[in-house]
Amino acid sequence: MNDLSKDSVNRLAVGEDGDGQRVDNYLAKILKGVPKSHIYRILRSGEVRVNRRKVGPDARLAIGDQLRIPPIRAAAPARKVTPPPGRPEALPPVLLEDDVLIALNKPPGLAVHGGSGIAFGVIERLRRARPDAPFLELVHRLDRDTSGVLLVAKKRAALTGLHAQLRDGSVDKRYFVLVRGKWRDALRAVELPLATHHVGAGTGERRVRVEAGGRVARTVFRRVRVWPRADPPVALLEAELETGRTHQIRVHLAHLGFPIAGDDKYGDFEWNRELARHGLKRLFLHAHRIRFAHPQDGRDVVVEAPLAPDLAAFVARLDAAGEAVADAPAR
Repeated sequence: MNDLSKDSVNRLAVGEDGDGQRVDNYLAKILKGVPKSHIYRILRSGEVRVNRRKVGPDARLAIGDQLRIPPIRAAAPARKVTPPPGRPEALPPVLLEDDVLIALNKPPGLAVHGGSGIAFGVIERLRRARPDAPFLELVHRLDRDTSGVLLVAKKRAALTGLHAQLRDGSVDKRYFVLVRGKWRDALRAVELPLATHHVGAGTGERRVRVEAGGRVARTVFRRVRVWPRADPPVALLEAELETGRTHQIRVHLAHLGFPIAGDDKYGDFEWNRELARHGLKRLFLHAHRIRFAHPQDGRDVVVEAPLAPDLAAFVARLDAAGEAVADAPAR
């Protein structure tokens, strides 16, 4: 059940992964091993509160909502997990730290939090490494295969302040992606509605697709570099998120006919196998830059993470194989 206590009331702030979700579906996702019948019982009894108010199962969550969850016992006791051998407590490099914030450079393959068979995510490692820290919470999330800038709050006021910025769209988040195809536009704004669907009963797996009636999602793409002579042609893009929908960048690009390299959910599976033979064995998606107003004094903060080593090595192989055409650095 992630970091939730089975013996006391739990309070947590809803992050990007819960934005727009029904509260019953969100609880089913974070309360691993708890029967849905029990989740509906605690909702009906009013033991679950959102922003101190009782809610029904169909209530929609937003980033920053404060969720109260009563003590929950899973259907079976959790197995005691021993940290893996080697360096289980190794932390991602720190890009920036002050009294209220930490910006980390998350490597690929490391989940941001435990759950679903993952014992030690970034936040668990950070809490174990800093046992005296009174407050450490994720400001936002990155998928396990996505590398790059990840923010952690050291004060509740910083967490709520940054969540407010995320809700009103004032946080500037940008990603590097490598796509298949002849991308021609220097700048392209894409606005397409996205709808999330659950795949299989009780699996928790979600698929997103462009669908009339879905929630509006807007992404701005900037061309950084293209390899028109590669087979197939590929392009490095910067994606600026103007909304924060689930899998937004991946679905927008796949819908346009430019799948992201290594995308095992929305991409070109045959191409992915070929890429793996040439050294790219994961999704080419890197959170390279985030800009926000500091929650203490409002000053402008920009944090950047260099392209992850495995992605940089793949770009170098593209350069060695054929001539690239570069645009001005994205900003």
